[in-house]
Amino acid sequence: MSSHDRVQSPFHEGERAVQQRLGVREAIEPWARKVVRPFLPDEFRTFFAELPFVVAAARDEQGRPWATIVAGRPGFVASPDPRTLVIDTGLVPGDALEDALRPGTDVGLLGIELETRRRNRANGQVRRNADDGLWLDIDQSFGNCPQYISQRAWQPAAEPTQPPPPKVQERLDTHQIRSIGEADTFFIATGHRGEGEDWTFGMDASHRGGPPGFVHVEDDRTLVIPDYAGNNHFNTIGNLMLDPRAGLLFVDFEVGSLLQLTGRTEIEWGKEEAMRFPGARRLIRFHLEESVELEAALPIRWTQSTGSARSLRLVDKIRESDDVVSFVFEARDGGPLASFEAGQHLPIELAIPGQTHPVSRTYSLSNGPREGRYRISVKREPQGLASRHLHDTVGVGSIIAARAPAGDFVLDHGTRPVVLVSAGVGVTPMVSMLHALVEQPTRPIHFVHGARDGRHHALADEVRSVVTARENANLHVAYSRPRAEDRAGEHYESEGRLDGALLEEILPDLDAEYFLCGPVGFMAELAADLEARGVAPEQIHSESFGPVG
Repeated sequence: MSSHDRVQSPFHEGERAVQQRLGVREAIEPWARKVVRPFLPDEFRTFFAELPFVVAAARDEQGRPWATIVAGRPGFVASPDPRTLVIDTGLVPGDALEDALRPGTDVGLLGIELETRRRNRANGQVRRNADDGLWLDIDQSFGNCPQYISQRAWQPAAEPTQPPPPKVQERLDTHQIRSIGEADTFFIATGHRGEGEDWTFGMDASHRGGPPGFVHVEDDRTLVIPDYAGNNHFNTIGNLMLDPRAGLLFVDFEVGSLLQLTGRTEIEWGKEEAMRFPGARRLIRFHLEESVELEAALPIRWTQSTGSARSLRLVDKIRESDDVVSFVFEARDGGPLASFEAGQHLPIELAIPGQTHPVSRTYSLSNGPREGRYRISVKREPQGLASRHLHDTVGVGSIIAARAPAGDFVLDHGTRPVVLVSAGVGVTPMVSMLHALVEQPTRPIHFVHGARDGRHHALADEVRSVVTARENANLHVAYSRPRAEDRAGEHYESEGRLDGALLEEILPDLDAEYFLCGPVGFMAELAADLEARGVAPEQIHSESFGPVG
């Protein structure tokens, strides 16, 4: 599409129906209007150009969806302008989509860097497929969170070999069943195209991950897939509401083989069925119609990044509020920890009784980058498998596994004043940023936080102490429902919710770098409010969180 009205929702009717059903519609819509764009931001264009592979979703001549991988040397994907991606390589021979990518074909792309767990989506249509590459017109792009991505490092295949012919079947064989039963990753292709032209129509390529064996093979034509908490866009589930067809892709990362499946799905919404899969919110039942196996077909291989895991010992456990506890870790071997930037998160793995595999989560680091320790401050979610285990079971002396800190939500290196705005447990990366900014004594800091009341205000004393000791720093706390014992001027500065009007009132000048963290609805409303008051979008940086637990 050449243009569209930015007031228009980025979601089609299926996605909106799922959001409404699950009670997230009002919160996710304003946020998505900010982050789902009809073009590729510069950071996405650079990201795609650095990748050795992308995941693609499209339909064959029969309208069946398939997912595949397109691989090459970094640089094989280019973006000559923000509305265009060019892929300078073809699909492997025998791929289910080998002859499908013709002009006008809907294509969903997922750029994913397994080693750093970064991923971005781009959806559009084929402009042309010729000797100078596959040219795509981009309709939508947006980023995804790093949850459930198993870290892997890539390398070129040693020597090119002639792969065997593709194996096409209507049932899974014993080897394929075993491979799926051991997988911790797969990709899914879904789509919807209604009548007329709409930027919400098209294909989506999405990542799904979990502990090895999280996909249950019920028989040689049926898979049961747990659907975990995500970004609340519900692109995949929303597509399946309108078109139950789906394509699945399982990758043998060590040898570069692809197992492509296409079939139909049913969504099982019942909580009782989902309880068979810890952490699942609902189930997707997949019925196979055809499979294509391509052995050793890719020019790259991956190795599990298990070597980057580090054993950490819990040295302190501190209650910060009624529902937030801080966990302070040091290296089990006494050595130095990998450094991190303020705002980044720590990927951890927990051995939870009753779980056959480690449970992976990421939590923002809440301490200063130069302290030589890692501190995470975790809210206890009532249904949160990991957060309940941390709060209720993990004690001082306990050992957990963690990987190197990661994430792109970090401070800029400019000179404008910094405004750190958070709500609820979104305060955690802001506290880390506050500690880091202490080392920039000339840069003004405004720390603005919203909480329900004093009992739900985590890290309150620490923040007030740091701000008080630092020149050119200001603090404003807003309680939405203060208790009788919460004293104005001592525990909080104002009553009510944070919004642009409050910021304009308390800040000497709105020309600043804004860092926002909290529920998506809070950030969407605040970002829109700031832009309406003249703040440039590139000066607003955000990090969302959700009750993954």
